[in-house]
Amino acid sequence: MAEKTIDVVGIGNAIVDIIARCDDAFLTKRNLDKGFMRLIDSAEAAELYEEMGPATERSGGSVANSIAGLAALGAKCGFIGRVAADQFGGIFRHDIRSLGISYETEPAVDGAPTARCLILVTPDGERTMNTFLGASVDMTAADIDAELIGAAKFVYLEGYLFDKDEAKSAFREAAKLAKEAGAKVALSLSDPFCVDRHREDFRELVKHGADIVFANEKEITSLYETNTFLEAADAALQDCEMAVLTRSEDGSLIVGGGETIEIRAEPVSQVVDATGAGDLYAAGFLFGLSRGMPIADCGRLGSIAAAEAISHIGARPEANLVELAKSRGILS
Repeated sequence: MAEKTIDVVGIGNAIVDIIARCDDAFLTKRNLDKGFMRLIDSAEAAELYEEMGPATERSGGSVANSIAGLAALGAKCGFIGRVAADQFGGIFRHDIRSLGISYETEPAVDGAPTARCLILVTPDGERTMNTFLGASVDMTAADIDAELIGAAKFVYLEGYLFDKDEAKSAFREAAKLAKEAGAKVALSLSDPFCVDRHREDFRELVKHGADIVFANEKEITSLYETNTFLEAADAALQDCEMAVLTRSEDGSLIVGGGETIEIRAEPVSQVVDATGAGDLYAAGFLFGLSRGMPIADCGRLGSIAAAEAISHIGARPEANLVELAKSRGILS
């Protein structure tokens, strides 16, 4: 068995986040509904990009955000995600590597351009997101780096990628390689609508591929089609080793290992932007697991990271997560 030199390898959408400020009049002119996310095609992405004001461009995507949070805590990480051999693919590659994350997925030389999310932030802090999924959803089993997975303690899979059969095959291959190498497999259900579309495939992966499932209340009740959150939590425990279930301001519930642990939400003075809270919760939790911390402390570290994420615009940590955790007695 290969030496475990990497804490977590994430597999997910490789998206360039393009964040710019605008006024409400700009949204009205473009017929954009404030505060919502919608999918767009490459032509509209290019047109909107030309009309946006000065922007910040950086690597993004749900699991990529989690991996960035892990790196900020001091974890050694890798990422697998598909970009194209174009300008935005170069931006994604440079940015994620600048965080100390190993990223070696070969860019695609044909097919769709690199995915991007054009995020318009109005003066009231609302984010209006326009997402072109591009090359990110064209992942296949050929993109899975067996050597990278073999060196990992945990492999973290992003449910958003589950819309294409080729990506499902890639996940199954990654889970198989992880199991063979003695790594734990974690899965994020990502979105209740995603779960609705692929419920049976997700349940199969949870039961036979994943050791740890991350989900919010809507996602887990959708997966098991139950009337209550607790019924869904119990059903999850029958299928996997551990379920980590978030409930926004009501904190989180962790079931597994013969325990049911409730974690309170970390207080924040103001919720500025809830985007990325689940991504950073997973980052804190997986960091704790990778360090052998008690499950309750993993949950608290996840809550601390999530609270930091929602206190500002953007899904990447701005404060020093290590110092925050130390100030709350979680890290020494």
